[in-house]
Amino acid sequence: MNETVSHYRVLEKLGGGGMGVVFKAEDLRLGRHVALKFLPEDLSADRQALERFQREARAASDLNHPNICTIYDVDEHDGKPFIAMELLEGQTFKHRIAKGPIDIDEILALAIQVADALDAAHSKRIVHRDIKPANLFLTSRGQAKILDFGLAKLGGKRQGAGEAFEASVARTAGLSEENLTSPGTALGTVAYMSPEQARGEEVDYRSDLFSCGAVLYEMATLRPAFTGGTTAVIFDAILNRAPAAPSRLIPKLPAELDRIILKALEKNPANRYASAASLRADLDRLKRQLDSGRESAAASGETGDRSVAVLYFENLAASKEDEYFRDGITEDVITELAKIKTLQVFPRAAVYAYRDKQVTGPQVGKELGAANVLAGSIRRAGNRLRITVQLVETRSGHTAWAERYDRQMEDVFEIQDEIAQSIARALKVVLTEEEKQAIQKAPTADVQAYDYYLRGRQFLNQLRGKTLEYARQMFARATIIDPNYARAYAGVADCCSFLYQLYEASEANLKEAEAASRKALEIDPDLAEAHASRGMILAMRKLFDEAKQEFETAIRLDPKLFDAYYFYGRALLSQGKPAEAARMLEQASRVDPNDFNAPNLCAMCYEALGRVAETEQMRRRALWIAERYLELHPDDARAVYLGANAHARLGHRERAIEWSRRALDMDATDPSILYNAACTYALIGETDLALESLEKAVDYGFGFKAWIEHDTDLTSIRELPRFQALLARL
Repeated sequence: MNETVSHYRVLEKLGGGGMGVVFKAEDLRLGRHVALKFLPEDLSADRQALERFQREARAASDLNHPNICTIYDVDEHDGKPFIAMELLEGQTFKHRIAKGPIDIDEILALAIQVADALDAAHSKRIVHRDIKPANLFLTSRGQAKILDFGLAKLGGKRQGAGEAFEASVARTAGLSEENLTSPGTALGTVAYMSPEQARGEEVDYRSDLFSCGAVLYEMATLRPAFTGGTTAVIFDAILNRAPAAPSRLIPKLPAELDRIILKALEKNPANRYASAASLRADLDRLKRQLDSGRESAAASGETGDRSVAVLYFENLAASKEDEYFRDGITEDVITELAKIKTLQVFPRAAVYAYRDKQVTGPQVGKELGAANVLAGSIRRAGNRLRITVQLVETRSGHTAWAERYDRQMEDVFEIQDEIAQSIARALKVVLTEEEKQAIQKAPTADVQAYDYYLRGRQFLNQLRGKTLEYARQMFARATIIDPNYARAYAGVADCCSFLYQLYEASEANLKEAEAASRKALEIDPDLAEAHASRGMILAMRKLFDEAKQEFETAIRLDPKLFDAYYFYGRALLSQGKPAEAARMLEQASRVDPNDFNAPNLCAMCYEALGRVAETEQMRRRALWIAERYLELHPDDARAVYLGANAHARLGHRERAIEWSRRALDMDATDPSILYNAACTYALIGETDLALESLEKAVDYGFGFKAWIEHDTDLTSIRELPRFQALLARL
């Protein structure tokens, strides 16, 4: 193709879409290559399309910024308008995202450039209104460029947001405007619209910042912030649903990036960044912090990416009853590795979704953002134990280290020690003497006691009345076999505490919890789990100053211990201290992003503090986590009744009722299920059902009076005589 258009010789077609066909051309006057964008023939006579086309030229030509595609010329050839613009070599952000994980440095570098370009546009009173991955370009030199100002709002003049929406949809989906209101139409650009743009309202620069946040979210997680197969579903997500924090999907991401992205994605424009300059400043600050951290690491001799995800070992035993043993061994390997301060070890909850799934190490590593993945298998036959492990580098797929252990059961702790130290050597980590001693420290001298402990831990995690009682028995057996087993005593204490709070508020349960926690600390004063258990018990005794000391000691001993933050948060909430409780529960959620109860309680704190937008966001996060957890564990009543509560708080009345009934159908005599059903019914105004469920909960043993007194879920019924009479019984 050598057609000449004005003083441009057209060389080849580069591509085209609903609003333009682009050709590579040579500028015969200046001797440079350019891109020529023509309005498609079928739109040349369309006044609105022509206006949008010309608007793009006017908007972009008014901007002179290194991160905005430069407009050289606007002309017409044989009645066909065209724009001559900078010829870019590279790929769109859309294509870059499709290729796979993007390094945090690249994300920040590109985001800073985009924010800077938006700041320049906004300073000229130009709002882009169609920021999306397809309209952002990554040049071969690593430079970001904003493209396509066809929907830009110029000089404060308003183009109807409804019109912008329709044009955007038409260009993205290739639809005629009369078809845009048809139900079930699949859309693309819609996923990056701000709530106000989706509602057809007036938009300003903050709409671009929302769209920029949606693009950043997708760059960080490789998943759109708002998804759905139809217009209605996507709109509902944009208007009503808060996306999960990016680090919930990719735990490797820094918490500060979560804050930046979620602030940009606030539903209310007033809660977003005040300007693109503010967004750029936060991104730049985070980049400097990360760079500074790397410099410090380099100065101290640290090298390489030392993040590790430990997959649940494959259970090769003939009996599925051995799964508790497989799970326990895997989780203890995670615990041992977490003792190495220079390793970033993904928590149990982050890898649980891959349990018994046919996945590869590199696949999981890419999804989680882990540089290394440990996978393996385990077989127990009588007193013989075979464990095979392999450490794989995510990026290359190469094996960094592998080993097979054929030992006696008595050697299980030695095997865990060897695995942890071997991984440290493979990742060039030099262990301190303190870390070596912590890893080499066996929790018990008797492997049979360890077996009972693992059984108990499996049932404790289910938090049901019957399973808590069974777990207590297993932990107790472990202490009988080994009277110096501190972790087993801490397990007994936790079981009794949960039984007291959720099922039977008896003095006997509380006394047993106290005795077990004291014994655990007497045996091992440095056991963080024992201090957390002790803190929870002291809080139930309303000895809050002593409880605070125990919780803070637990956190100092193990900053990655979820229970320490979670129990501390519950204790503060029961004291009526929502601000302090929120801080602890936020940290609990950071330590274990897959727990659905910590964000649920955190939302209660935000509500008490009047932080409306954050309350809704946290409730949606809790519900999102619970829904995905139930995909793996459909019979977990706790996830169901907490999900019912979240539905109620979000105004989903029918879903709240449905989920409450579902939980009650699992066990209509369970005090915890009944109590939470009462909370849900109270929230949706079903007063009689709420009181009836609460009375049954107390009848079946629920008696944690301090919690009932401060639970905001029960506000609507708290002043009723029937409620006061019930409280007087406790």
